[in-house]
Amino acid sequence: MQRHSGEQGTSLPRRRGPDPRRVRLFALAAVAAATVALPLAVASAGPVGDEGRAASEADGKVPVPSRSPLVLGLGLATAARCGPELFSADGIEAQTCVMTQGQDTWARTYYRNATGEDLHSVLSLMQPGGRTVQMSCVVGAEDDPGACETPRERTVGDVEAYTAIAEFAKGAGSGPLLLRSGSDSGRP
Repeated sequence: MQRHSGEQGTSLPRRRGPDPRRVRLFALAAVAAATVALPLAVASAGPVGDEGRAASEADGKVPVPSRSPLVLGLGLATAARCGPELFSADGIEAQTCVMTQGQDTWARTYYRNATGEDLHSVLSLMQPGGRTVQMSCVVGAEDDPGACETPRERTVGDVEAYTAIAEFAKGAGSGPLLLRSGSDSGRP
């Protein structure tokens, strides 16, 4: 005796093409990989250009970064030791950092000028042993974020002994001091 389960003798046609569950899984994996890779790429890229930086006459040649074993697969890793973001009542805000990449160290200050006037900034990198590197920068009145940095130099001694200070003043440095921002401002 034959049993019938209520099914017809025909079978459903087989779907062709990729399994939608697999497509969703691969798409999710791609988004996760991009989410992890993008911040690493941005962090290792460094500055895009030299906007806001006025080269001082003492600059001469800009040093080329040296090779280092500190590589993350995306290029050299850059470490930043920054003080707090500071604001003045006059409308200038800044954060100053000591940057290290491979065997090179330099100072960088990030700023925003909402004073409505062009300002003058002097960025100083103080190294162990009393050596100081300074950079003068013109800070435009555009209220756009900007950055100023000293030339990169080979690290001498302990990088923790380096300190950076940026001072912002009106005029060509002869006006009143509006803000002083340091890489160690937040340390006890």
